[in-house]
Amino acid sequence: MSTATADSVGRGTKPSKASKDHKKPTAAVLKGAIQLGIGYAVGNLSSKPDRDVLMQDFSVVESVFLPSEGSNLTPAHHYPDFRLKTYAPLAFRYFRELFGIKPDDYLYSMCNEPLIELSNPGASSSWFYLTSDDEFIIKTVQHKEAEFLQKLLPGYYMNLNQNPRTLLPKFYGLYCIQCSGVTVRVVVMNNVLPRAMKMHYMYDLKGSSYKRRASRKERVKSSPTFKDLDFQEMHEGLHFDPDTYSALMKTLQRDCRVLESFKIMDYSLLLGIHVSDRKPLSREGRCDSRKGQKVLYSTALESIQGNAKALEPVADDDDTLGGIPAKHKDENLLIFLGIIDILQSYRFIKKVEHSWKALVHDGDTVSVHRPGFYADRFLNFMGTTVFKKTHPLRGASSRRKKNSFYVVKSASQEFLSPMKDEKKDEKKAQSLDNLDGNCKLYSSSKQPDVLPRVSFESTGNDEEDIENSEARRASSSTIALDDPLPSLSESQPDSELDVYLRHTDSPREPSWS
Repeated sequence: MSTATADSVGRGTKPSKASKDHKKPTAAVLKGAIQLGIGYAVGNLSSKPDRDVLMQDFSVVESVFLPSEGSNLTPAHHYPDFRLKTYAPLAFRYFRELFGIKPDDYLYSMCNEPLIELSNPGASSSWFYLTSDDEFIIKTVQHKEAEFLQKLLPGYYMNLNQNPRTLLPKFYGLYCIQCSGVTVRVVVMNNVLPRAMKMHYMYDLKGSSYKRRASRKERVKSSPTFKDLDFQEMHEGLHFDPDTYSALMKTLQRDCRVLESFKIMDYSLLLGIHVSDRKPLSREGRCDSRKGQKVLYSTALESIQGNAKALEPVADDDDTLGGIPAKHKDENLLIFLGIIDILQSYRFIKKVEHSWKALVHDGDTVSVHRPGFYADRFLNFMGTTVFKKTHPLRGASSRRKKNSFYVVKSASQEFLSPMKDEKKDEKKAQSLDNLDGNCKLYSSSKQPDVLPRVSFESTGNDEEDIENSEARRASSSTIALDDPLPSLSESQPDSELDVYLRHTDSPREPSWS
């Protein structure tokens, strides 16, 4: 086995004359070579002792040749001879351990059964393979993407140590297979959309509008992937309870700032929507994908939780598969999501692409843009158009309290009205005594609780004016509704009631106009 530096990352050797005589490997041969190579790399790594990850570990590339007849170090196989390159094996081993993936479980998932090929709705020419237990996605990447990922690893390592709960892709391995003159680079990631859950709608969202509509070819598929303009036409937003909405948007904001710091743009939010009210899949038709889950923080609900007790699933995990509960109109939904395609940096070619598109269309609506602007536009679209916060209505108890308040208020006003009339007459008499003849009194019989407006001339004595002002404020004070009210219960003595009735029946002084 040989070790190379980062300078040779992903650079496939030029095919020799002999290699041109070989037929290009089929998809089945490539899938088998990928599984065999990953199995060999993980098994070989188990013999190395555990230690802390060092800076130079991120740039290591291990290369080994696997002939079909086998060797002292490699097993025999029925595939054509191929070469395997493993990038930063110790660093990726640490990432797998961080997410609770044991080597035996990883090998079982990757190599136990043939990989499942998935269709690619995106514009890239990548191939997607899914492990039979639904845990991992294997995606083919280009040379520049593989090179960029390896340069990204130190910062990615730091971010995962700070926050393992993230919607960013979780990378578990990076490999290169060279077989019969064909070079294939693959990255192993977490699976965002479980096959065991029927996705009634799938979206690839960027927050832009220029050419963000699914093509006719995509629409006729059995499970099409729609885009931004399609979402705005088909949905009026997905509603979450306030706590879930806050946790989701905080996670998205944190992840977008991380991508902005790496100068990454043109990423997407992969969104899967399962309508819970529709006929569910039968138990027999479901695969045992999440049974005995091996990967930590892999579900959508786990990825947005700030701590272990922030949110709780609404049902058994076997039924929800870690989906986030939401509502759309009267439908109950389960949401599965994750940020994808983060291996696009704002390099020179992307700057040229943005400049060219800005000449023929509004530059702010195209998908390719500066990382900072792209992150802000992405977050604004997700937080206002795609995800919305539900505003719970007042409960029945609140309405009862409100109604009972008005009942008490009306009863107290009926009881206090005679007392207010009597106090009003006393206030008027006191006010007449304080006036010197030049005062003008304005009172409204329709508003007994309103402070009377009094216009007066100054006496020339400041102390006397202050005393008069304080006397007026004291005499015009009203009874607050919060003051303790006299009880009208049967336990009240009859003598008090008689006194109260005599006061109310007594003739009143004429009102002053």
